[in-house]
Amino acid sequence: MSAQSALLKEIAGPAGQDLNAQALRADARRESLRLLALLAPSLFLVCAIIIVPIGWLFWLSLFDETGAFSAANYARFFEQASYIGTFITTFKVAFIVTGACVLLGYPLAYMLSQLPRRAASICLIFVILPFWTSVLVRTYAWLVILQRKGLINSWLIDLGVISQPLSLANNFSGVVIGMTHILLPFLVLPLYASMKTIDTDCLRAGMNLGAGPAATFRQIFFPLSLPGLASGVVIVFVLCLGFFVTPALMGGGKVVMWAMRMEQTTSLYSNWGAGAALGVVLLVVTLALLGLFQWLLGARATGVWSSR
Repeated sequence: MSAQSALLKEIAGPAGQDLNAQALRADARRESLRLLALLAPSLFLVCAIIIVPIGWLFWLSLFDETGAFSAANYARFFEQASYIGTFITTFKVAFIVTGACVLLGYPLAYMLSQLPRRAASICLIFVILPFWTSVLVRTYAWLVILQRKGLINSWLIDLGVISQPLSLANNFSGVVIGMTHILLPFLVLPLYASMKTIDTDCLRAGMNLGAGPAATFRQIFFPLSLPGLASGVVIVFVLCLGFFVTPALMGGGKVVMWAMRMEQTTSLYSNWGAGAALGVVLLVVTLALLGLFQWLLGARATGVWSSR
């Protein structure tokens, strides 16, 4: 019994604890290696289609037209007013289209979330239906509708509302209308999914505690729907920054966005370094804005929950 007691005491002592710690660390290393082996194909794919092209874009932007290592491509952005104007127009369109999608998409997603499941499924078909049609076809359809002799102007003139056709296409308004229609489903779908996960018992509890419908929506439903709204806003905003077809057609050459400038620089002037620099600037500014948006959303969520 004394030998067994000594053995148990040795295992329970510092030496035994070190052995247990070493065994646990070895198990953790083996588990990490197994997880890394499982993730290796995905990591390779991410590196091949995201990290390597972005790195090549950064490297290419550091060479001028003669192939010399230079920062002239970035200096051109600050020296030429046309670049700054295009940059401002791009973000102006992105903010306006994102705001329009929020104003139109939030009530639509809220209505869908309150419908019975069968009725909501039928209505969601009409939200998803535009994805079955090409963006180019939908853009040309809006040109037919919004042009000076299009359906809207013809109806308004026939009804006596206006005497002269409105300028709805080939301008800034046409770009906003066309992009809002195309990008609206990208906000409605994640927002609807987020709203459907909200527990209705929370809303009933708020109403039982004396809150009216408006207060229940403002203090309970809206904060709980913010993750879906944030996801939709980010998707729409990022897609707006890189949109090409709709602004090129609906703008009529009067609205030049950053993607159109990049296309002109690379295809028309064959200046790949300048085009890469434009892409790098857009990427850096977009990441900075997304970081700021995430910080504001986190601060908002912290303030909401701390107030409770």
